[in-house]
Amino acid sequence: MAMRHIRLELARTPDHPAGSIKCGYELNLPLTSEGGFDMAAWPDRQAECTVRRFWEGEDDEMGELIQVENGWALSYDPDTDDDDEPLFKLENHSFKQGEYLSITEHDGVQRTFRVVYVR
Repeated sequence: MAMRHIRLELARTPDHPAGSIKCGYELNLPLTSEGGFDMAAWPDRQAECTVRRFWEGEDDEMGELIQVENGWALSYDPDTDDDDEPLFKLENHSFKQGEYLSITEHDGVQRTFRVVYVR
């Protein structure tokens, strides 16, 4: 298990037909040697599992990865779940350049993001 820094950028959407390098996330997650999310390592590394959400025209949001009833979410305010952004089947994804991950954002819309790099 190793902590990795992952950059996700918005994939094609009706509003962004070419995707966008100005909208996305930077995650710090423990990954297995195959590039999957290491759920077994999360309890010991939870404080290091951070996120920065960046979106053109908006202030950056800083948060953390949390475990929720139906899986995993990004949370920006620990006192409420109103801002939580569920990650679609995080445990099944491979974090490798060119792969995709879906996130249901604050507005309730699920958007797809492309893995740009893993360091």
